[in-house]
Amino acid sequence: MKKIIVLLFAVGILFQVNAGGLNPYILGAISSKSVSELKSTVSSALSAQGLNVVGSYMPAADKNRVVIIISHSQLEKAVQQIGGLTGFAATLRVAITREGNITNISYTNPVYWGNAYFREDFSKVKSNYDAVAKSFEAAMKAFGTYKGTPFGSQKGEDAEDLHKYHYMMGMPYFDDTNELKEFDSYDEAVAKIDANLKKGVPNVKLVYKYEIPGKKLALYGIALSGEDGEGKFLPKIDITSPKHTAFLPYEILVMDDEVHMLHGRFRIAIAFPDLTMGTFTKIMSTPGEIEDMLEKVVE
Repeated sequence: MKKIIVLLFAVGILFQVNAGGLNPYILGAISSKSVSELKSTVSSALSAQGLNVVGSYMPAADKNRVVIIISHSQLEKAVQQIGGLTGFAATLRVAITREGNITNISYTNPVYWGNAYFREDFSKVKSNYDAVAKSFEAAMKAFGTYKGTPFGSQKGEDAEDLHKYHYMMGMPYFDDTNELKEFDSYDEAVAKIDANLKKGVPNVKLVYKYEIPGKKLALYGIALSGEDGEGKFLPKIDITSPKHTAFLPYEILVMDDEVHMLHGRFRIAIAFPDLTMGTFTKIMSTPGEIEDMLEKVVE
């Protein structure tokens, strides 16, 4: 027990960041158990707090990483209220990552991603996101003392800056999406994607599908493999600790009769706001390669 307490204290110091702004991730708990041992336990703890598991997978085929994707009634209500591209906010992600002799249980910070995706409308759904944040905190307490340590941005990001976030001048904003295809109807778009994923698309695999009741919105989480997939770009950008495992999977959104993906230079940057230009240049081709893979899902 003494050893665990010392370990918790040391990790807490290591992961401290400036609390002045918002961070993309929160370290909820740590454990000495393996990723495989924790997966079902974490899923059960999430479900007990209304964080409904809609899918899970092993990013980059890395046995030291698992991502669990969740929905929540309050997220659903928020998206139903605003609609449109906020469909990308319909799910959040929990990561179980083995780093050295410990396993980190982290999750996407609801308030960070809510501000980034709802932007100036976030004030209208803030109470929904507060409820989701409380559910995460309660779920993490099942593993002992809730750490609640934010990470992913050394200085933190201001909420107002997230509303108009872009990596730098000339880079895309949230609504500068890549439209993958336009269909004659929402039903045709969903049917085509479902059929392609069932048949099989090279280097692409469905992680989850989540439809918003009462809205023509369907969010798909997609695992990317092959020579241009997660195994290529994740090791180049996820180079700090704790790991940003909950960055993945990548998503496509059916919105009415259109299919959109967030531009890679936005989606990657918002998940790695401290990414240096030097590191970014190592994945210059990645946004286009992701788009190429996801285009095949709608062909």
